[in-house]
Amino acid sequence: MAPVRLDLTARLCEELGLFAREGVEVVSARPASDELLLRVHEQDYVRAVQAASADPRVAEAVFGLGTEDDPAFPGMHEAAARIVGASVDLGLALLRGEAAHGVNFCGGMHHAKPGCASGFCVYNDAAVAMRAMLDAGAERVAYVDLDVHHGDGTEAVFWDDPRVLTISVHESGTTLFPGTGYADELGGPDALGSAVNLALPAGVRDGDWLRAVHAVVPQLVRAFAPDVLVTQHGCDTHALDPLGHFAVSVDAQRAVARSMHELAHEAAGGRWLALGGGGYEVVDVVPRTWAHLVAEASRQPLEPATPVPPGWRRYVEELTGRPGPASMTDGGSATWTGWESGYDPDAAVDRAVLATRRAAFPLHGLDPEFD
Repeated sequence: MAPVRLDLTARLCEELGLFAREGVEVVSARPASDELLLRVHEQDYVRAVQAASADPRVAEAVFGLGTEDDPAFPGMHEAAARIVGASVDLGLALLRGEAAHGVNFCGGMHHAKPGCASGFCVYNDAAVAMRAMLDAGAERVAYVDLDVHHGDGTEAVFWDDPRVLTISVHESGTTLFPGTGYADELGGPDALGSAVNLALPAGVRDGDWLRAVHAVVPQLVRAFAPDVLVTQHGCDTHALDPLGHFAVSVDAQRAVARSMHELAHEAAGGRWLALGGGGYEVVDVVPRTWAHLVAEASRQPLEPATPVPPGWRRYVEELTGRPGPASMTDGGSATWTGWESGYDPDAAVDRAVLATRRAAFPLHGLDPEFD
């Protein structure tokens, strides 16, 4: 979770000319105010973060601070609040019609819960941004989490809120943190169906991952008809990631970004807020995946075979002692077989997909067998 992954991503975007494209504006981020943070997070927790930020020695594990996953550090509150401020500002700009799409690859802190830090996440920028959009007049917001880990914190915030649909496609909790996110976890009594979880087996590769995403996400988002689509693009689904157990390529991650872009136009009036998330192979994976995301949001996607600029590769070698990747592709085909081709009961991925469809689809007026 080191800041170097954000530095390398921004530098790659600059070297590729993505930030200089017509219609693309890079804006600074202000730290979210306490008032804004308290729309999601508990007051005692925010105060604990502020105290640990001023003096890391006072971090309290009861709030998830000072742990191996969430060590306290000077300036922690401001850094985490700035990530929130960026996502909120972009979300409100979408609602006001000042931007068509917004990308905050620093965001996607989906494990943070109202009263504690978790899984490298201090404040939940996605949840605060969605709450701010609802407060500003959005009637329905859909959230799609593509990280290898279950988006448990964001789901928890809106567990009983029928105005928000959260969909998480992730590695099963039987093999990966945080150990939650199964098909029968569907939301609270006042919002049954507001949470949707697709827990996939370890070892999933491009074709099966893409098949699973496209067998669940577009159907539910279209049925929900949100005012805004928020997507979390944690790239720890990649085969090289040291924490997850999927074997997905940059090419498949690029294909999903394109699908989410298209879905925003189909179902949410084009309003699309795309966030980063996990991703711990910080040279070969994170910068390329999120550069593709920025390019997609600018409506000028990069060709997969685009060479990686030599200036960026030199910087990477100076910084890390190894050269960066030579091109923007892993050589994957990023193709998949659609669910309409039929269900294979011998395939673990298909069994997981069908479990989610059977649990969630009827709650949205969809047929789990045919829609």
